[in-house]
Amino acid sequence: MVELLPSILSADFARLAEGVAAAERGGGTVIHVDVMDGHFVPNITLGPPVVKSLRRVTKLPLDCHLMIENADEFIPAFAEAGANWIGVHYEACVHLHRTIEHIREHGMEPGVVLNPATRVDLLYDVLPMLHHVLIMSVNPGFGGQKFIPFSLEKIRRLRELRAERNLGFRIEVDGGVAHDTVAAVVEAGAELLVAGSAVFDGGQPERKARQLLEAARSAELAAAH
Repeated sequence: MVELLPSILSADFARLAEGVAAAERGGGTVIHVDVMDGHFVPNITLGPPVVKSLRRVTKLPLDCHLMIENADEFIPAFAEAGANWIGVHYEACVHLHRTIEHIREHGMEPGVVLNPATRVDLLYDVLPMLHHVLIMSVNPGFGGQKFIPFSLEKIRRLRELRAERNLGFRIEVDGGVAHDTVAAVVEAGAELLVAGSAVFDGGQPERKARQLLEAARSAELAAAH
């Protein structure tokens, strides 16, 4: 079943606990945490201390998306802070197999993230090791960007590979997921929908999360028939 992962990158950080609680009431089942270092992507956001604070205010899984160089150095700190899932970028990991093992050794679920211009088939050998694959449908670094249409073909290809090889990883998508794109994203095969601006911009995150999730579930039902 499709799930909504509210991204706190777009939340009001002065009222973060309230925003997370509201998104959870609206149907969010995992909280998405964007970690940026100002090197791998042109922005700096947050790190383990914020994850530790979030852990105190929600029981939902915390999905930490590491848009950083040298991810291996920070995996123990995120585990200690209470992260549940860790997604690392294919483009930033020199020794990807080792990084995935490192995440698992620290008791977290490993995922790999692909930038828009990175082909899905490059993950072929590590797919059996993964809990999720995250398709970036915008270039990482900032919220509120426009969805890149060819991302849909990547989602479809990932779904094909999973079926061909009888694997169990989940398909996640992040970037420009909103009312005008969510149906196409779900029909292509994404199950974990990261949404920031569509949930938090302009207030009322509970209502917006619920509406987006309802649209996603309707698309899922239509695709099943």
